Amino acid sequence: MRGEATVEAPVRAAPRSEPSARWRARDRAKWFFLLPGVVWILLFTIFPLLYAIRMSLHAYRFGIEGAFVGLGNFQRLLTDAVLHEDLVTTFQFVISSVAVEMVVGVSLALLFNREMRGRGLLRTLATLPLFATPVAIGYLGITLFYEEGGPVNAFIQTLGGSQVPWLSNPFWAKVAIILLDIWQWTPFVFLVSLAGLQGLSQDLTEASEVDGAAWWQSLVFIILPLMAPLLWLILLLRAIEAFKVFDTVVTLTAGGPGRATEVISRYTYITMRKFSDYGYAAAQGFLLLLIVAILFTLLWSRIKHNYGAPR
Repeated sequence: MRGEATVEAPVRAAPRSEPSARWRARDRAKWFFLLPGVVWILLFTIFPLLYAIRMSLHAYRFGIEGAFVGLGNFQRLLTDAVLHEDLVTTFQFVISSVAVEMVVGVSLALLFNREMRGRGLLRTLATLPLFATPVAIGYLGITLFYEEGGPVNAFIQTLGGSQVPWLSNPFWAKVAIILLDIWQWTPFVFLVSLAGLQGLSQDLTEASEVDGAAWWQSLVFIILPLMAPLLWLILLLRAIEAFKVFDTVVTLTAGGPGRATEVISRYTYITMRKFSDYGYAAAQGFLLLLIVAILFTLLWSRIKHNYGAPR
């Protein structure tokens, strides 16, 4: 009726939605599964890194912490002629082995990226060295490169050549280590490159063939540009791994003859184990870390935009 006041019922606020007990339990389970990874990183990455930093700033001798020397161990890196020589040997090894692995591995991938009889068996045989341990490969190299009647020298003599002093000549000892590394890690380049090739669309190469392009033109102007991000990533992974070479050198040549095949990782090991100079060994480890970090930064800057990373 007119003139009567209308009484409106109070509007109740909608209750705020709270996560259900099931979702809360799921959140707790998420952290439960993350906990082992966090513990692993803290125990085997963060703690060793912090402890190595502490060691590099002190004069450690025979496992006993000595006086605080600050950057003294790092200053020794600048004047250590033996270390500089080992760095040159390490760079020679990395550049030579990785370059050959990239060329041979990509070439094998191009060869096997087609229909052929027995392709599956050949792929399996090509990847077998990848599953061998570096220590075993080093001992195998002693047998293969044995100078008096070893298989490699016997094969060379069959072809009319003369025996090669693989393990007693400084140059050939380096070649032997490089060959073993190439034999082991070329399958890695081959497998990843083959996976990348099989992921490419065949329409572009078929169209180029219809237009009259030769196979090498399709390779240079179509396949390799499309494969470039993956190839840079393979190069990055192999270079980082090659800088850490240790097992093969220790088992095959023990750094010899003389110091011809001494690499920085073995020199760091000798500094720590033989001379018990833990502080200086830690500084050498950080030098290698710096080299790898610079290499990673340079190569990653070439490919990061292909993986969604900002320029």
